[in-house]
Amino acid sequence: MTAGSASVAMIRKLVAFPTVSRDSNLELIHFIRDTLKPLDAGVRLTYDDAKRKANLFATLGPRAGAGIALSGHTDVVPVEGQPWDGDPFQVTEKDGRLYGRGTADMKSFVACALALAPEFMERGLKAPLHLAFSYDEEVGCLGVGRMIADLARAGIRPRSCIVGEPTLMRPVIAHKGKKSYRCTVRGLAGHSAYAPHGVNAVEYAAEAVAFLKGLARRHRDRGPYDRSFDVAHTTVHAGVIRGGTALNVIPHDCTFDFEFRHLPGDDPERLLREFSEFVKSKLEPEMRSVHPAAGFTIEKLSEIPVLDTGPESEVVALAQELSGSREIGKVSFGTEGSQFQKAGIPTVICGPGSIEQAHKPNEYVTLDQVARCEAFLRRLMERMCKA
Repeated sequence: MTAGSASVAMIRKLVAFPTVSRDSNLELIHFIRDTLKPLDAGVRLTYDDAKRKANLFATLGPRAGAGIALSGHTDVVPVEGQPWDGDPFQVTEKDGRLYGRGTADMKSFVACALALAPEFMERGLKAPLHLAFSYDEEVGCLGVGRMIADLARAGIRPRSCIVGEPTLMRPVIAHKGKKSYRCTVRGLAGHSAYAPHGVNAVEYAAEAVAFLKGLARRHRDRGPYDRSFDVAHTTVHAGVIRGGTALNVIPHDCTFDFEFRHLPGDDPERLLREFSEFVKSKLEPEMRSVHPAAGFTIEKLSEIPVLDTGPESEVVALAQELSGSREIGKVSFGTEGSQFQKAGIPTVICGPGSIEQAHKPNEYVTLDQVARCEAFLRRLMERMCKA
C-alpha cells in the first residue's frame, strides 16, 4: 500500500468533506453519485425532512437478484475543543498512518469500496453489488431507517450486508443495543440566600445522575456478563448536563442526557423503570412539597437494536473467508448493522481501523489496514465477478 493508491486518494477526497452530523452531507453524497455515474450505477437517494441530508443506495452490475451490500455512514463527529496537530479535514500521511477526521470512523471503508468499484465493473459482476451510505449514524443511526424503508417499498433486499465500521478487519457478529434519553428537571427559581424556598433543579438532577451511576456500578460488579464482548456488561452513562444561570440564582431547570448500552438478552426497559421509580418516589415528592409544578420529564432520544448474528450464518462464513480470519468478535459500540438485520438482511461488521481511534483528536487509520480492506474487497471480487 502506497500513499498514492486509488483508495488513499479517495480517502483524502472524502475526509475533505466536513460532514459533521450537525451539517449537511449533500456535497459528499453528490460527489459519490457523480463518481458512480460513469459505472451505470442505479442510484437511490432518501432525504431527511429538511432535505439537507441524504442516504445513497447504489447498485452496480445486474439489477436482478439479491446481491451483497457494503454499508457505511458518511457523517463524522465534531472536532471542536480537540487538540489536533493539523487540519482535521485534510489527510496527513506520516509513519504509515493517515490522520484526519473520519479516517477510522469510517470513511476509509467507504473510500475503498468506491475506489475499487470500477474494477468490480471491469471484471463483470455476476450478481448485484450494493453500496449503502447513510447520514446521521453518529447521532443515533437516524438516517439508515429511511433508506431501509425505501428499499422495502422498492422490493430490494440484499442477500447479506457487510458494515465497514472499524474492527481491524476482523469479523464482528454482535454488538450491544443502545437506548438514549433526555431528562428535563423543572424547579423553582429564587435568590440563593433563600435556597429552602426554591427547588434547585441542578441539585435534583445531580441526585438522579448519581442514581444512574449506582446502576452502572451494580452492572460492573454483579453483571450479567458476556465475556465475548470487549466490555462484558451492560453500561449506564450520563454524558451531557446543562443547568443554572448564576451562582446566586436557584436554578429553575436542568437537562441531562443518559444512555443504556445493553447486552443481548438484558432488558434496558427494566433499568428505565427502576430509574423512573426512584425519581417518582424519592425526588418528586420532596420537590413538589415546595412547588407543585416541579418534577421530571423523560423523553427517548434514540434507539439502536442489538446485533446478534449467529456464528453459523452464511454472511459470517463469507466475512471470515474474505478477511482471512477465523476469529469472530463482539463489540460494545452500536452500528447500523442491527437495523439491516432487523429488516431481514443477515449482517456482519468488518472494516479497517480501530475503534480506539474513533472520535479522538489525531484520528488515524494505518496504510496496512487500508491494504487489508482492499484485499478483503478483492477477494469479494473473485467471488462475485466473471473474470
